[in-house]
Amino acid sequence: MSIREELANTTVAFTSAEEKIVQVLLADYPMSGLGTATRLARRAGVSDPSVTRLMTKLGYVGFADFQARLLTEVESRLHSPLLMMEAKRPGGSSEGTALAYFHSVSDSLERTRTAVPVQAYTRAVNMLLESKGQVVLLGGRFSRHIASMLAGYLLQFRSGVRDIGSLSPADFDLLIDLGKRDLLVVFDYRRYQSDVVSLAQQAKERGVSILLFTDVWLSPISDIADLTMVAAIDANSPFDTLATAVAQMETVFAHALEGHGAGVRKRIEDIEKIRSANAVTLDTVLSSSADDAAKSKTTRK
Repeated sequence: MSIREELANTTVAFTSAEEKIVQVLLADYPMSGLGTATRLARRAGVSDPSVTRLMTKLGYVGFADFQARLLTEVESRLHSPLLMMEAKRPGGSSEGTALAYFHSVSDSLERTRTAVPVQAYTRAVNMLLESKGQVVLLGGRFSRHIASMLAGYLLQFRSGVRDIGSLSPADFDLLIDLGKRDLLVVFDYRRYQSDVVSLAQQAKERGVSILLFTDVWLSPISDIADLTMVAAIDANSPFDTLATAVAQMETVFAHALEGHGAGVRKRIEDIEKIRSANAVTLDTVLSSSADDAAKSKTTRK
């Protein structure tokens, strides 16, 4: 759990001065915690000892201990594959690199399973299916592919779905047509893309609701998201895994099928008719060929 999540969800009883400090930390996270204790106290309008008492109450040895953990968290959010190559060199595991990697992904998948409350999946489905306007999907360099997968699934359920794909400067023009009735779905994992964050922030300023899929270090978009779905993405590799992110996205869709599948059956049937008419899938091609063969055989008779 990140420091921000701990501050937001703690059951510790705070004094009024301590509450002011927590509010400052959350309002400008993580930057507000990276200065001196005196600077933090001044921003909160409290005394320096109040900061020290808060840190002790939260379980830290002092402000320096709190800040050290905060810095570690910030560094983790910014790690690139190049930085992690030394830190995550394949070890001499008896099971081999491939199996060790599978086990590390499996561990992250299990942590993803419990990373958000079950109710969050219901809320995510409601946001996706009950939005009265457009549902626009956006992702980063790699995560945009997960956004495209969700768009493909979502089109089975509703109209008004738009997948931005690879974000370009021209795509910012889309903001002109977005407003309070619309939903922006963003997939953003470390290292977070500045253009993706910028578009989300500008969409929020226009009243657009935001559903965010991110990692345990939390994209900056989490500050403005209406709902944040967290996945563990670390693996035994210099590269983070997105297998857990795909699994989480598909879990949302499975949850949608469970509660809304019957209601969209007519739409899915119509889509299948269109696919069949255009021989989109192999089964329709083979079926058509079999029908032609049967007709030909009947004619010869």
